[in-house]
Amino acid sequence: MNKAIKYRIYPTREQAVLFAKTFGCCRKVYNLMLADKMESYQATGKFVAVTPAKYKKEYSYLKEVDSLALANAQINLQSAFRSRFTKKRKRKNGFPKFKSAKKSRKSYTTNNQKGTITLMDSRYIKLPKVGKVKAKIHRQPEMDWQLKSATVSQNSDGKYYVSVLFELESQPSAYVADKTNAIGLDYASDGLYVDDNGNKGTNHKYYRESHRKLAKAQRRLSRMQGSKKKEEKSANYLKQLKKVNRIHRRIANQRLDNLHKISTEIANQYDVVCVESLNMKSMSNKKFGNGKSTMDNGYGMFLKMLEYKFADRKKYFVKVDKWFPSSQICNGCGKVHSEMKNLNNRIMKCDCGLIIGRDQNAAINIKKEGLRILKSVS
Repeated sequence: MNKAIKYRIYPTREQAVLFAKTFGCCRKVYNLMLADKMESYQATGKFVAVTPAKYKKEYSYLKEVDSLALANAQINLQSAFRSRFTKKRKRKNGFPKFKSAKKSRKSYTTNNQKGTITLMDSRYIKLPKVGKVKAKIHRQPEMDWQLKSATVSQNSDGKYYVSVLFELESQPSAYVADKTNAIGLDYASDGLYVDDNGNKGTNHKYYRESHRKLAKAQRRLSRMQGSKKKEEKSANYLKQLKKVNRIHRRIANQRLDNLHKISTEIANQYDVVCVESLNMKSMSNKKFGNGKSTMDNGYGMFLKMLEYKFADRKKYFVKVDKWFPSSQICNGCGKVHSEMKNLNNRIMKCDCGLIIGRDQNAAINIKKEGLRILKSVS
């Protein structure tokens, strides 16, 4: 079992330059290997095996960066080919593409070999070729956690982070979950979710809250030299672009922080959570009319957080099929109300006398169905 902890790092100017070189060299090696594989396939019908060592004589600057970072670029390319051509995969990915200097994520991964990566004095992290880098060590690993690798990355706003991967040598003690301590969640575009008790997840829409500030910054950016295609970017354009990226990053961080707090509270309070397996990408398209709210919610990320947090705690995360008519079934008598297919109907009024909100009724039905599924598989 592996766990990763992400730390903020504060490199010096020289260290930042080395990070930039490593990002570029990993991208260069990846593209060179991909190009050679494509050429060999056109000539022989087979993909040739290549390694970063092949290019170090021609491109001497590759020797300046961490060799393990280049080796991991090779592993990433191999993984991309496997995911494209493995027959057992139900869904195959596209053919590997060349990495762009403008659009590709700035990151590289290095491995821990005989202590080349270490956390030092709760203030620094030691990395190969880079040395001691000042870091915010907000969380210490457990004594039996073995450090495996580190991934250094730079966000669009210019901040640096390192994600340290640990291997857990001993499994945590088994937790006996109470299957009656359950909660059902139904997606709500105006509040993240509604549970079976009628409680809403959150009232925040962080993108909408910062929309005016972001629009003003983007208008200012659009009037500067460099906003048009093939136009040389001015220094002021690059400064303003960083301001726009900072606003985007703040919105993303606010959303992540809120989702982590809510998902952790649910994971600590309940032993079973029942949710619908929704396709959030489809729900965010134009025909639903609430795409911006759907993307601003981050419900897909929320479900992923719940899934791994419940798994860590040895609790149950149950997905109900998206075609289950949770909104149409009266949770009291079981009667199906076809008129509830219309999303504008927000209140269910049943002949049995039950009057209940659409989302709360769906959450109750999701909880019942999830507990039925859990009972049938256990």
